[in-house]
Amino acid sequence: MDDSLSFESFLGGAKKAAHRAMDDHGRGEYDEFALHGGVAVERLAKAVLVSKNPVYLLEMRNGNPDMLLYLGGHLEMSADKVRTVGAKDSIKRLRTLGLLPPDPQLDLLIELRNGTAHSTVGDQAKILLPALAENIAALLKDIDLPEEGFWGRWTSAMNVAVDKQRSETERDVEIRIKQARHRFDDRFAGLPEGAKEKVLQVPRPTIGGLVAGPISITVGKDLLAMIATMPCPACGGQAKVNLAPINPSPTGADLMPNSLHCHLCALELSSPEEIRASGTNIQVTGLPASLAISWGRTLPAGFEFGETHAG
Repeated sequence: MDDSLSFESFLGGAKKAAHRAMDDHGRGEYDEFALHGGVAVERLAKAVLVSKNPVYLLEMRNGNPDMLLYLGGHLEMSADKVRTVGAKDSIKRLRTLGLLPPDPQLDLLIELRNGTAHSTVGDQAKILLPALAENIAALLKDIDLPEEGFWGRWTSAMNVAVDKQRSETERDVEIRIKQARHRFDDRFAGLPEGAKEKVLQVPRPTIGGLVAGPISITVGKDLLAMIATMPCPACGGQAKVNLAPINPSPTGADLMPNSLHCHLCALELSSPEEIRASGTNIQVTGLPASLAISWGRTLPAGFEFGETHAG
């Protein structure tokens, strides 16, 4: 039988496609995630079927009857005539064998991969990461392969994806942090040792000789927001955080961090709940109404301006 139909070939293809799927998901390319995620499940499913019996790869509908003898090892066939079972039927056979449970989310992933779902791929595929993690975990258990041996650096992220002890927001944020961290690390692949550390140590730009501090955004006397910095929970660099006023009064306002963006690793957190879920201890910061910020050289010689820190 052709080596491309071996257990090792299917397993290697599944692993490669699964890692691509995780990279796609981390970049927000959810249509590509559906494609590579579906390929990963199909190839791993076929690896499991081959491990039971190569004949289980036989395409039953409109298939070449000689394939039965070929898969049984008693007939030679040219590669262009070899056809095996598709993803949906592979999954169906594994469910019949009791190796996979019914899962509408997995079915949707395969439909999106095949282009048969009548919906926008990206919108639907974004939330299918747990389904990918759970079903691959079930198949790896059957072939007695540790998840670390399949997922590598993505193992912890996949464990988070199936952790029912965490809320959906906590799982989503933790996975995005891990994706951003890998994305940041990948930028320095092949560069001299210490390059990443030097980037993290670079100070923020200066304006007129002063280190740029928090920037307030106002309309008349009304404070709309303040932009400051805080350590990024993914890469450790200085991330931009937007502070929104709460409980405003004539004497000032309290500021609550409500979004975060890191230009180094591209991590985005878009609510106080997501910032809390990242493990950051966010605090309400008091801002007096009389505070003024200047970017020129007009500050008194003895004036010291400290950054506003959240967390």
